[in-house]
Amino acid sequence: MLAKITSKNQLTLPKAAVAAVGATEYFDVEVRQGQIVLTPVRIQRGDAIRAKLEELGLTDADVADAVSWARSGSTQHMVAEPRPAYGTPTKKQSRRK
Repeated sequence: MLAKITSKNQLTLPKAAVAAVGATEYFDVEVRQGQIVLTPVRIQRGDAIRAKLEELGLTDADVADAVSWARSGSTQHMVAEPRPAYGTPTKKQSRRK
């Protein structure tokens, strides 16, 4: 498929190419090794996000708390992974003795 770029840097995508990726208004544009790569982006509308939050049982206060925590840069609320007990014999190892 061939497409021509205009003097205003506008490009009309061939109908077959657009049909192959489905209806979309926005594309992520990336340059890779001298090629322009367009990736369709589905923009979620506010209503869809609000519906998902409601489905998950999250309130405006929950979101505000999460944003406040994320902006604080605090690590005190983070959950620590359990430290492995290196050198501690397992049950199989202790039975062998």
